[in-house]
Amino acid sequence: MVKAASTAAVLLFAAAAAPAWAQMTPEGLWRNIDDKTGEAKAEIRIRDAGGGVLTGVLEKRLSKDAKPDEVCDECSDDRKGKPLVGLELIRGAKKAEGKDVWEGGKILDPENGRNYTLRMTPIEGGKKLEVRGSIGPFGRTQTWVRVQ
Repeated sequence: MVKAASTAAVLLFAAAAAPAWAQMTPEGLWRNIDDKTGEAKAEIRIRDAGGGVLTGVLEKRLSKDAKPDEVCDECSDDRKGKPLVGLELIRGAKKAEGKDVWEGGKILDPENGRNYTLRMTPIEGGKKLEVRGSIGPFGRTQTWVRVQ
């Protein structure tokens, strides 16, 4: 009886912990916030593109001044002239060995068309995501919020 109770307790704990563990990944839907105004700008969906490589697509624009048919005029690669909604912003990020950090990929800023070296770190139990874009020693970090 005691053994059955302890097994049930372990299974219950594992079931309760699984959703929390599953959230310690950048995969999911995120809302990014404007650094200057504090307003939500967009929702970005991050997915595994295969082999543990993550990709992120701008799913929804939330800015008051967002135009539904706006394209990436500033992009200089294959994304030039493509609609912002549906645009791949994150490419090639992989989980660093032994850490809850994803790096090695690039993130596009569609406002200026530049690609930055990417580092993503889930924080606060996966409720938020620190997203750092950098060129050399210079960069900036945004905190994105998970959309439930």
